[in-house]
Amino acid sequence: MTDSEMTNSEMTGRELTGSDRNSPFPPRPTATRPLLGMTVLAVEDSRYACDALRLMALRSGARIRRADCLQAARRHLSLYRPTVAVIDLGLPDGSGVDLIAELAVRSPRLPVILGISGDPFAENMLRAAGADGFLEKPLRSLLDFQNAIISALPDSRKPGGIRLVSDDPIHPDPLAFQDDIAHAAALLQKAAEPWLVDYLAQFLTGLARSADDPTLESAALALAAARTEQRQTAQAVARLAALLQHRMAGRLAI
Repeated sequence: MTDSEMTNSEMTGRELTGSDRNSPFPPRPTATRPLLGMTVLAVEDSRYACDALRLMALRSGARIRRADCLQAARRHLSLYRPTVAVIDLGLPDGSGVDLIAELAVRSPRLPVILGISGDPFAENMLRAAGADGFLEKPLRSLLDFQNAIISALPDSRKPGGIRLVSDDPIHPDPLAFQDDIAHAAALLQKAAEPWLVDYLAQFLTGLARSADDPTLESAALALAAARTEQRQTAQAVARLAALLQHRMAGRLAI
């Protein structure tokens, strides 16, 4: 998925007719697509986690854009105003907390600002910064995704009527996971700066949880612990590097 808006037909799950395109009125939510007419900005560095958000938005009728860092998010927000911003805590160029705090006081305010993290203890911090709700990785429940958005909407914008939701599990594209693995492996080769080591430990912990990879999660947590306890990280980095190479080799074998 690119750093751009998906096509309307991809996001709504239907082909747009000529009358749809030319209509001055936004599409109305339906029982099966309660977010129809809304746009979600996903500020998320993991392609795998973002693919889960894309699938949830698609099934809900929303359009989606992706920004993989704070700079890209601010560029998007200078050009258009989404209905919903879903902002990850750990980003390569800073903390999502800072962006949430900026958006919380912006006028006019976005209708919905959600924080997202693989760390359940991050919820209080994200809400304190101004988030209306919290999504915990791994993202699995379409119902939870829709409820987090709809509950934060003003009453005038909440979809009415009965909502028909199929809460089948969300399965992101495995190739997106492999893209994240390759990206992390490339960064790990030049992880001389402490901030980059911290970022990679956080990124890989969240990715491993999303992909149900306990071995990778354990290695990422070991690196984070070494940093927190101010111990040497060479052994933990080497273990992570070996795991990443093993997973990339598995991709080549497919």
